[in-house]
Amino acid sequence: MAAGDTAAISNRPGVLTRAPSGGLVVGAIASVQFGSAVAATLFAQIGPGGAVWLRLLFGTVILLALWRPRIRGRTRRELLLAALFGLVLASMNFSFYSAVHRIPLGIAVTLEFVGPLTVALAGSRRASDLLWVALAAAGILALTRGGAGHLDPVGVVLALLAGAFWGAYILVNARVGRAFEGGAGLALAMCVATLLMTPVGLAQGGSHLLELRSLLLGGVVGILSSAIPYSFEIEALRRIKTSVFGVLMSIEPAMAAVAGLIVLGQGLAARELLGIALVVAASVGAARGGHEAPIAV
Repeated sequence: MAAGDTAAISNRPGVLTRAPSGGLVVGAIASVQFGSAVAATLFAQIGPGGAVWLRLLFGTVILLALWRPRIRGRTRRELLLAALFGLVLASMNFSFYSAVHRIPLGIAVTLEFVGPLTVALAGSRRASDLLWVALAAAGILALTRGGAGHLDPVGVVLALLAGAFWGAYILVNARVGRAFEGGAGLALAMCVATLLMTPVGLAQGGSHLLELRSLLLGGVVGILSSAIPYSFEIEALRRIKTSVFGVLMSIEPAMAAVAGLIVLGQGLAARELLGIALVVAASVGAARGGHEAPIAV
């Protein structure tokens, strides 16, 4: 979520400061997943690469307007870190959208969620955490075996690859947050990600990228997947513990399934719903265990 890149958006008084924290997190999750579902409606016209490029392009414009990052005065190490972050962002989003092009959104997000779950459990020495690993493994087996045997194996691999990049995103994002003030590091990284995706986006989207429908929906995806969740999440994180945030974020696979059903008409079999429920349970358990919360993309 991916969904998905996260950043600190400036604290502005208004509606968000009066909204309940839990509602903000759930709203951010819904925004990201419905943004992904809207993006999927563009695949037939401009391909996953074109949809990713438009999302990154519009998201970059928004972040540059908000943060106006400066390159002058930055060290070589800081610029390389931002470039690495941009590479991770581009790779994560492209592999995820390519997976959604082949398998249902709810299943893709569930498989992708294994990445942040692994980061949350990494280094744990508690025997109880083996339960969450077992639940997640059972969920993946339920999704990729038996009744879900019709899943495109390439789509499954791409979703797991997106999860690996999501895990890398969490680790790199933490370093970027320490090296840059506010969302300046993310804004620079988004510029890099957009540039990296330009050849792929142009190759897959071609002249269709300039059509009104593509531009309008691309703008919607950029807002739903970037501006809204960034604003909601940072306001919520000012008021709640990261462990609580992690528990709330664990509903993301279920929200993706709802978005896929409503926007794309992607119904799921009982076995697939069971697989999603098991991964959600594993994520809730890992978050309640006091690990750092995975952040959506």
